[in-house]
Amino acid sequence: MRSRVLSILALVAALVGMAASIASLVDLLGPAPTFCAETGCATVRASAWGHPLGIPMPVLGVAFFAAMIALCFVARPRLRLVLAIAGGAWALALIGVQAFAIGVWCKLCMIADPAALALALAVAAGGAIVRPRWWRVALVAPAIAASVLALAAWAHPAAPELPPGTPDVVARAQQPGKVTVVEFVDFECPFCRELAPKLHAAIAAAAPPVQVVRKMVPLPMHPHAMPAAVAWCCADAQGKGDAMADALFAADPETLTPDGCERLAARVGCDLDRYERDLPVAVGRVAADLLDARAAQIHNLPTVFIGGERVVGAAASTRDLVAAIDRTAR
Repeated sequence: MRSRVLSILALVAALVGMAASIASLVDLLGPAPTFCAETGCATVRASAWGHPLGIPMPVLGVAFFAAMIALCFVARPRLRLVLAIAGGAWALALIGVQAFAIGVWCKLCMIADPAALALALAVAAGGAIVRPRWWRVALVAPAIAASVLALAAWAHPAAPELPPGTPDVVARAQQPGKVTVVEFVDFECPFCRELAPKLHAAIAAAAPPVQVVRKMVPLPMHPHAMPAAVAWCCADAQGKGDAMADALFAADPETLTPDGCERLAARVGCDLDRYERDLPVAVGRVAADLLDARAAQIHNLPTVFIGGERVVGAAASTRDLVAAIDRTAR
């Protein structure tokens, strides 16, 4: 009886892990995320850990869980045990990477990785094969499809309603279940620097969960704005965007040279080899942000959208910003 329960648990874990891996693969290959558009998911996908040895991680996940589903019906106990333990160890390592190296969490990973751990534990505890009756095998594909649909429903609660005329770039950034703050920023701009601590305090004081999306708008009049914007993009690609923004705002503007920004990146924990490799991509990202700012008709900095509410300049107090976050949440 115990072995049968463990066998079913192993199969269920493999099916859930397969569904999460398929969802991750769809997000990776699609033009826009379907299941997980959150900042943490995007950061994990863009990190070096998202493509070990050049292979997309979701591809490895699909291959692993497909093999384990097959081995739930095939009597190859030694192979099943070795593969399950290897997969569980790899999943545990990936959880550690998200916690200590990348610093953010991908919610699909946090379904697939615990599923791999549960699968390893069930097999190691004595889970044998599920008797391969035809109807059980036939139910595998519908079960995976149902799990993928369940993930889609879970990942897409109702999107927030925005006022007419909200720029498309702001509308696209909205995350269901959270208040989304879109900040158009120049790290050398004195008014951006004046607003930054008040916005930081408002986000910390606000009751609803808040995500911040930054758009780089380095102004030509500020000689160090472009190096700072590029540096922030490189740090954000490693999940260090918030820490790098704080460091850039706190630094003397005259020190925001390329070398000075790289020192700040090292201080916040960036991998400098990857930082340097990412510089060309970061330049392209800044160019795209400038196009977004033009399309959104950003004429003054700072400009912050709290949900669809536009806040221009540095005059707003922390209390004003908290009130805007609360209004958006309601």
